[in-house]
Amino acid sequence: MMLIWLYLVALGVILSLAAALWRVWRGPARADRMMAAQLIGTGGVALLVLLAPLQDWAVLDVALALALLAALAAVGFVKATTPDGAGDPEETSPDLPADTAPVADPRHTQGTPHG
Repeated sequence: MMLIWLYLVALGVILSLAAALWRVWRGPARADRMMAAQLIGTGGVALLVLLAPLQDWAVLDVALALALLAALAAVGFVKATTPDGAGDPEETSPDLPADTAPVADPRHTQGTPHG
């Protein structure tokens, strides 16, 4: 009974991976594609953990490596999408129109007295 349950859950994870692959392929934005790629990494780890008791427990080492690579891919994406590569999510991009750029509020600057 447990074997059937593991296979059914693994099938659900595979369906989730198929939906994530569709999102990577279709977009619409780079951030959507990156989030889908993160879902693929997470789903891959889940699938390997589910199949480890059925195959070989050494598969857990592969799952750990895949989880590490997925985390590093997210860091690389954030650093690559910022203008200077610093990874600051609040930094404005040069390709944004001027009216969508965040404007600093002078009341919230440090070191200035509020009057």
